[in-house]
Amino acid sequence: MRRIVIIGAGPAGLAAAEHALRAGAEVTVLDQADAPGGQYHRTLPAAYESRQERAASERRQQILDRCTWWPESTVWAVEGRRVHVLRGPADGTRRHRHTLDPDALILATGAHDRTLPFPGWQLPGVYTAGAAQALAKGERVAIGRRVLVAGSGPFLLPVAESLLKVGVTVEAVLEAGSKATVLKGWGLQTHKAAELARYVTTLVRHRVPYHFGRAVVEARGDDRVREVVTAKTRPDWSTVDGTERTREVDAVCVGHGFVPQPELAVAAGCLLDGGFVRVDDHQHTSVPGVFAAGEITGIGGAVGAAAEGAVAGCVAAGGTPSRRLLRRRDRARAFAGRLAAAHPIGAAWPGWLRDDTIVCRCEETTYGDLKTAVADPAAPGPHALKLGTRAGLGPCQGRMCGPTVAELCGGAERHHRPIAQPIRLGELADPKETPA
Repeated sequence: MRRIVIIGAGPAGLAAAEHALRAGAEVTVLDQADAPGGQYHRTLPAAYESRQERAASERRQQILDRCTWWPESTVWAVEGRRVHVLRGPADGTRRHRHTLDPDALILATGAHDRTLPFPGWQLPGVYTAGAAQALAKGERVAIGRRVLVAGSGPFLLPVAESLLKVGVTVEAVLEAGSKATVLKGWGLQTHKAAELARYVTTLVRHRVPYHFGRAVVEARGDDRVREVVTAKTRPDWSTVDGTERTREVDAVCVGHGFVPQPELAVAAGCLLDGGFVRVDDHQHTSVPGVFAAGEITGIGGAVGAAAEGAVAGCVAAGGTPSRRLLRRRDRARAFAGRLAAAHPIGAAWPGWLRDDTIVCRCEETTYGDLKTAVADPAAPGPHALKLGTRAGLGPCQGRMCGPTVAELCGGAERHHRPIAQPIRLGELADPKETPA
């Protein structure tokens, strides 16, 4: 019986577990959260679950009941297929170290929001789209009474829907991309027509305007955001002078798509392609015995992530995926490509920035600091630039600002970090590490 470890209990990880179990494998699933589902299937308090949501939760639990399920488990290092784990709450003081040496490792670590900086984005009340939805969908908490949703990508629609369900007045949804580019890409997504129609109907019913080619370019306020400035954008996302408008808001949530979380894949030695983990038709990475599935191989949504996870789980367990399974995965990959084409990041977005605009919020590194460092003829490269400006070296370790700093400074490398997640020195020095 093959022993498989799956890191991540979102749609990709759960599908991988289900299909690996079908193929007769012994499966261990790890996740930092205390409940399965990942960012997409957030587990609600029982009092708030609908009948459909309760059924979905029960199905996820049925899969995990057949696995070794390790919630609240932080994978802090990976060496090939060897996995180093800290078990216990992330902010706890009595976590225990373990090592796992499976026959196959499946990485399903997902992605997180990308938010492009703009003046004032560090103010309280400015949320990422994912954080706003997590509070609304997972906790039934409203981030404000009057909220503006802005950025780019289809994720803005379910975010607006979630906010409306908890009583928020959504002032508008602003899509920075041009109408022609977005509609051209979405015109091919016939299988998403019903879902898209539902979102449109919801916005119309609540009288929420949706504007193409408009972006938030500044947030203003003293103790928190009080108003935002929006402007029309060209297809390259440069702003049109004279189109600035000011809106009073309690909060604003902004999202410009997603970036993968490939830190563990990089630590394992996997090759990347355009920032995503490179996989073959059976979800193998470049490292023998290591597979990847979901958003770390390409942003395509929950359905695509589950399709890739199913293939990875089947193959990792020694099975042969059916043609039907492969076709479903291939359709999902094609959808991911069209999605990327429909919502590209415009190259001229740095025109929104001022020299005093904070780019790295952890270290308060400004756009001016980065420009000065890049212009220095003595600057030896991206690594030294980070050391000199501190950009990306704060508590989030570049997870929020990394892609932005790389784009502004002309480098996009993912460096291998021997320690992929925060670990206390006492935990690291503890000689006890339990094999499992």
